[in-house]
Amino acid sequence: MSTPYPFTAVVGQNDLRLALLLNAVSPQVGGVLVRGEKGTAKSTAVRALSALLPAVDVVSGCRFSCAPGSPDPGCPDGPHEQGAFGSRPARMVELPVGASEDRLVGALDIERALSEGVKAFEPGLLADAHRGILYVDEVNLLHDHLVDLLLDAAAMGASYVEREGVSVRHAARFLLVGTMNPEEGELRPQLLDRFGLTVEVSASREPDQRVEVVRRRLAHDDDPAGFAARWADEEAAVRARIVAARELLPSVRLGDGALRQIAATCAAFEVDGMRADIVMARTATALAAWAGRTDVLAEDVRQAALLALPHRRRRSPFDAPGLDEDKLDETLEEFGGPGEGGDEGGGDDDPDPGPDGGPGGQPEPDDGPRSDGDTSARPEAGEDGGPQPGSGGGAGEQTPARAAEPFRTKVLSVPGLGEGAAGRRSRARAEHGRTIGARRPRGALTRLHLAATVQAAAPHQRARGRGGPGLVVRRDDLRQAVREGRESNLVLFVVDASGSMAARQRMSAVKGAVLSLLLDAYQRRDKVGLVTFRGSAAEVVLPPTSSVDAAAVRLESLPTGGRTPLAAGLLKAHDVLRVERLRDPARRALVVVVTDGRATGGPEPVALAGRAARLLAAEGTACVVVDCESGPVRLGLAGQLAGELGGSAVTLDELRADSIAGLVRDVQGATGARRAA
Repeated sequence: MSTPYPFTAVVGQNDLRLALLLNAVSPQVGGVLVRGEKGTAKSTAVRALSALLPAVDVVSGCRFSCAPGSPDPGCPDGPHEQGAFGSRPARMVELPVGASEDRLVGALDIERALSEGVKAFEPGLLADAHRGILYVDEVNLLHDHLVDLLLDAAAMGASYVEREGVSVRHAARFLLVGTMNPEEGELRPQLLDRFGLTVEVSASREPDQRVEVVRRRLAHDDDPAGFAARWADEEAAVRARIVAARELLPSVRLGDGALRQIAATCAAFEVDGMRADIVMARTATALAAWAGRTDVLAEDVRQAALLALPHRRRRSPFDAPGLDEDKLDETLEEFGGPGEGGDEGGGDDDPDPGPDGGPGGQPEPDDGPRSDGDTSARPEAGEDGGPQPGSGGGAGEQTPARAAEPFRTKVLSVPGLGEGAAGRRSRARAEHGRTIGARRPRGALTRLHLAATVQAAAPHQRARGRGGPGLVVRRDDLRQAVREGRESNLVLFVVDASGSMAARQRMSAVKGAVLSLLLDAYQRRDKVGLVTFRGSAAEVVLPPTSSVDAAAVRLESLPTGGRTPLAAGLLKAHDVLRVERLRDPARRALVVVVTDGRATGGPEPVALAGRAARLLAAEGTACVVVDCESGPVRLGLAGQLAGELGGSAVTLDELRADSIAGLVRDVQGATGARRAA
């Protein structure tokens, strides 16, 4: 077994370490979501935390880690004998992004349940994580059906497994820790709110600190056991401090003054619901216990707000998480005062030398400045050193226009029945949804079709010697339910950024429409991509990604000007789709072309655009053209382009939810007619 990297050897990342330690002191805080760029010790710190947690007393032989003093009365392994207990280290269970539902909640042997009436249950990861840590790396990429199961378990403290009326329940209380890179997509609001605290991390830009990171990492890789031994004293000190803080926690007093500050802060920042108030109260109490105090101070409330509120203030996927610290200080000062919320000055002692000066008194002379300060989930355009959107250039380039306010759109879906990743856009065969048929299972049975199973087994009962009321069921009789649900798609935007689109008010409306469609794609769990064309060429401004936030940033900085190489834009879209089919063959695409239909770039631009459009149509690509033509005289070129693409055209006004009720029907009808031809 490999030796984990010591928690106390992590350089910098003070907020990350503090948030994890507070949850170790008080698991009721509700877990941690760690957001940040890759290579910032997110996973390293989380995996190292489990070694600091105290051992867990469990009932001997119980697969569900029941506590000896209060075993779960509904435990599948119960009832438990009194006095039979042992101890084991705290667990950190890792949930893979691609895990199956049975792997998460457990598997029930349907064959034995039907033929013998026995609840043969194999526990899943939720049972393993009970009274420990459940860690999800890249939690924002977790499939929706797994997110739903996590939400249910987190809300009820229990996991339910039901298969055709056969039900098993067991306790599932765990510390949920997730890490994610915002560039790969945001998290569902329901799951985001379940994380008690959130931390933004980034790599230090201080050379001395980066040198120390590399030095320690190389030392650990060369001799893991020896490196861990050098940090053993610091690890033991933090472990003892966690135990002491847990013992002190019930004695910590949360005064009325601190409660008023918490309530006023949540109200001032307009967070939804009351969970934020409760999490802040628990976090402030844990901070006091970690500092060895029995009173909650104003500084505890402030730190709790910085950890518990930023991710609860987002109103849309395009809002960057964060907190106005000046406003926070004003609110705390307004609702604080002598004798309220503890000693405002914090006393003469340093209340918390651990997180800022190293947990457990660990000296960190080489850490340099904090590396986890204010960061933005939305980088400025061109910040990554890549080409600016629209760098194809062209005469008459104009500064970017701001997007108009987004609006609600109706569904644009891909016709037919797909088999892509679960989502909320197009019809697909799925694990969840309405049952439309039955088939023999391919591999493990996950969704039993009871009627079809009984129908398959019934003719063989006499030959199998059935003599009692039970049904004699063999594995060959089992039938898997075939269900129809919804899938996510790749929505590829092909946006005309030429001079003919450059009128300020017009381009603002165009960007507002694309932003509205991006918001719809976020809500439907789609991947998105952005291709623009202007001047003499087209470029992929954003390769297909789950991050609609990144697409919104690229769109905001999109300049306009030059000729209209429509053919280049369509051919670039064709290339993007070809590559994506190799990467993810099951995900179907919807191409949204935003243009007025003019083609002026290159030789024979109209003929070239027609050939490029027919190339997409020949491959059965679902397309919608958003007609941006305006003015009293309209040429109808966008409609002609839609005909070449085998799709439909819709104006900017018709794109609104109350104006395009027939759009999906038009797309499906046009595609069906093309295929029939």
